[in-house]
Amino acid sequence: MRAHFSNAAYGVIDYLAYPAAMLLAAPVVLHRLGTAQYGVWVVTTAAVSTGGIIASGFGDANIQYVASARGRGNTDALGRAVRSMVGINLALGGVLALGSWMLAPLLARHFVPSDAGLQRACLWSLRIAGLLMLVRAIESVCISTQRAFERYGAAVRISILARLLTQAAAVGLAILGFGIASIMAATAFFMIAGTVAQLVRLRQHLRMSSLLPTFDRDATSALLSFGMFSWLQAVSSVIFSQTDRLVLGVTLGAASVTAYALCVQMAQPIYGIAASGLHFLFPYLSGRQAAARATDLRKAVLIAFGCNLLFVSLGTAVVLLFGRQVLHVWVGEAIARSSSTVLAPIVWSFALLGINVTGYYTLLAFGRVRTVTGLNLAGGAAMLMTMAWLSPRTGIRGVAMARLCCGVITLLMYVPVIGILWTRNGSRLPRLDTSTVYEGS
Repeated sequence: MRAHFSNAAYGVIDYLAYPAAMLLAAPVVLHRLGTAQYGVWVVTTAAVSTGGIIASGFGDANIQYVASARGRGNTDALGRAVRSMVGINLALGGVLALGSWMLAPLLARHFVPSDAGLQRACLWSLRIAGLLMLVRAIESVCISTQRAFERYGAAVRISILARLLTQAAAVGLAILGFGIASIMAATAFFMIAGTVAQLVRLRQHLRMSSLLPTFDRDATSALLSFGMFSWLQAVSSVIFSQTDRLVLGVTLGAASVTAYALCVQMAQPIYGIAASGLHFLFPYLSGRQAAARATDLRKAVLIAFGCNLLFVSLGTAVVLLFGRQVLHVWVGEAIARSSSTVLAPIVWSFALLGINVTGYYTLLAFGRVRTVTGLNLAGGAAMLMTMAWLSPRTGIRGVAMARLCCGVITLLMYVPVIGILWTRNGSRLPRLDTSTVYEGS
């Protein structure tokens, strides 16, 4: 139990540390760089984050496969899977990095149309961002493998240290008068150093002579069959998480986005902390589903769901009761007043997504990635269609209400969870063979 609490704590720290550091660094960097350069920094940082999510979309497949192989004591399959995952992520990250490099001149001219000097700095910042997408893809193999071993601390400590050093470097270089290109170069240095440290630590832990990429047929097939769906989820989550603000900007104008976006920022941790804190459930169930008794797995899922529900309930209550007051202190009365019609539905939408966390990880652990992907895509599509219909009729509140569709539909994840854990006969569940394609495809 102590190990589970430790993993949960590290998951939450990993979720909160970097955004908190960004918030602390922002005033100094903004003051020293000026609005234009700071805007370029925000764009390039967002590009690294978005590209990193897309490049590491196969991470869940690695966790599921490695944890299952570990649970069966199959160290040979485990090693082949990790090296195959390195090969897959190198290929995916390389494509993203190459695409970013080629698009950088066009994007730089679009972001900075008139200032030649800043446009050149923006160009190289975007190209460095493309390189960092590849770095994040490699790093994600180390992090996901460590998590498959239920060892969150080692990977999180290195990751957080590297990211905090990037923020410290940004502040220091800005104070010394350096520009955005220098800051991004320092970011690349620390992130590459952190990834090298992750690789060294992982090789030592696995006792492998080499982590050079390979494409083992069985491991690669299994990783791709699961990973294509988890990658599709990662891409769709990036799209769905930004579309509501685009819809508002197009239909109601840019000014209407401010209050809405701030409410989303305030409510998002209800889901984010639940998801990061309970992530350990995924490798835990993956590693035990082949050998543990069904009653033990049911107990684990029920305890996780109880903690899940308790946290989401407390978080929802706190944001609903004090959210408007926090907005008033944070950004002023005008925005706090305009948020009054959208705060509650946005909070409830994240609460519904937060309640789904236990079901989501349970289904992934049992290889039901198609079910998870189908429900997430159905929820996102329903949200977008409802948003398109409501926004011209009820404005910003309609966009906020449409978010509820996604949470309601994804609650259906608990139907197959009940089918897996509560309607099986016998003391053990059917063994999942990770050398075959998932869900019988």
